[in-house]
Amino acid sequence: MPLTGKVPGEVRTMRVSGEGGRRPARLERRRARLAVRRVRGPLPLRALRRLGLVRSPLRRRVDRFQRWCAAGLLALALAAAPAVGIWLGGWAYAAGVGAERAERAGRALVPVTVTATGGLGTTGDRYVHETVQGTWTGPDGRPRVGTLPAWKGAEVGERHRVWMDRDGMPTVRPRPHSRTVTDAVYAGIVGGIGALVPVGLAYWGLRARCDRLRDRDWESAWARMDTDAGNSRPS
Repeated sequence: MPLTGKVPGEVRTMRVSGEGGRRPARLERRRARLAVRRVRGPLPLRALRRLGLVRSPLRRRVDRFQRWCAAGLLALALAAAPAVGIWLGGWAYAAGVGAERAERAGRALVPVTVTATGGLGTTGDRYVHETVQGTWTGPDGRPRVGTLPAWKGAEVGERHRVWMDRDGMPTVRPRPHSRTVTDAVYAGIVGGIGALVPVGLAYWGLRARCDRLRDRDWESAWARMDTDAGNSRPS
């Protein structure tokens, strides 16, 4: 009985000591995080420091020059990319609408009567498709007879509307408006990305030039340190 009475007490004592060991560690980590936040400063100050707008004795003139030029290039990119994208997308949309009107002006839906089915035709050198024989009325009012690409469920005697050109010959349907919108969106995206390319190349050249200047400054600083160390040695 005494043995069983001591074991829970020992276990309880170990648990309390374990929690007591964890709490100081958590407090230390929390204090360390708070100390780091005090040193780094609030978020707006950190943002200004990253942009190079806060004076620092460790920041060289070439670093400030690169930051200001990078900020200017960023502003230029933010202004040029949307402008070029909107302009190019608008131009593509206008061209697409003009193509729609031109194709619709030269094409019309004409009723065709199927006279025979089961034929085969080719598109280019690789594709084979089913065809039908049909009759329709041409632009001059005379009846026309010809072969047309078949459609699903085509039967003899059926009347189906088919797109015809100015000469009364079968042709493809006019350009749909959805294609115009899609082309305009693609053109806008490509134009916006294309406007960023010269800005990116300019920043790459700026960064390379500033890196060379930094390397030259480092070499000069090390040379001065070596000279000062040599002059300070006792003779």
